[in-house]
Amino acid sequence: MTVNGIAQTETFKKVKTILISQPKPERSPYYELEKKYGLQIDWRPFIHVEGVSAKEFRKQRIRPDEYTAVLFTSKNSIDHFFRLCEEMRIRMSQDTKYFCLTETIANYLQKFIVYRKRKVFAGTRSIEDLAPALKKHKNNEKILLPCSNLGAIEVSQYLDENTFNWQEALMFRTVSSDLSDLSDVTYDMLVFFSPQGIQSLFDNFPDFKQNDTRIAVFGNTTCKAVEDHGLTINVKAPIPDAPSMQMAMELYLQKSNKE
Repeated sequence: MTVNGIAQTETFKKVKTILISQPKPERSPYYELEKKYGLQIDWRPFIHVEGVSAKEFRKQRIRPDEYTAVLFTSKNSIDHFFRLCEEMRIRMSQDTKYFCLTETIANYLQKFIVYRKRKVFAGTRSIEDLAPALKKHKNNEKILLPCSNLGAIEVSQYLDENTFNWQEALMFRTVSSDLSDLSDVTYDMLVFFSPQGIQSLFDNFPDFKQNDTRIAVFGNTTCKAVEDHGLTINVKAPIPDAPSMQMAMELYLQKSNKE
């Protein structure tokens, strides 16, 4: 059990090494933690994205150019949509409308199309933000939703509940990365941000035992995945006192690494 992101029975053994299950960023507040507490922080993505081949995609009997609108939920969905269109020699109509979950995704779309406001609509964070634009065009559009093997549950539910004319299209997969080179390496703390990261840990190391390893997790679904595998959560975010993982980790380090 955790209180303010810290396990109640925690003995706060000193942390020296941390593995964060994400690609290494150019800039990050974690680098300040590294200096402040004299840590060794390593970065390693536990999962990666693989595109569905054109041959496999054809088995879904979906032709993107038969849809009048496309709903993008991520940059990956954009990348693999246009990759498959190119491989299948499909040209989307200039009148195609594009609905993007966020402004960042909409801006990324400019790499692939001539950007016109009348055909690109962006939300701010969730599918509900796109609701006004989607409902305005509901009766005229046939929507394609490019997605991964994990789906886009919140978006799919919204489209179903509001009876849109839409179709899901599997275009890429999130899969476990090969971590076999870490088999003889141990860390004081492992940091996870998704249930898929936890799954990758056990895909690579089926006999993993937590022992003294501290586990930090972000988000409720990640917490559930950790608990489902019988592991103890030592650091949890977001919480009222620490909305970010970096802040939650610092709360822990203030106790574990105090002189």
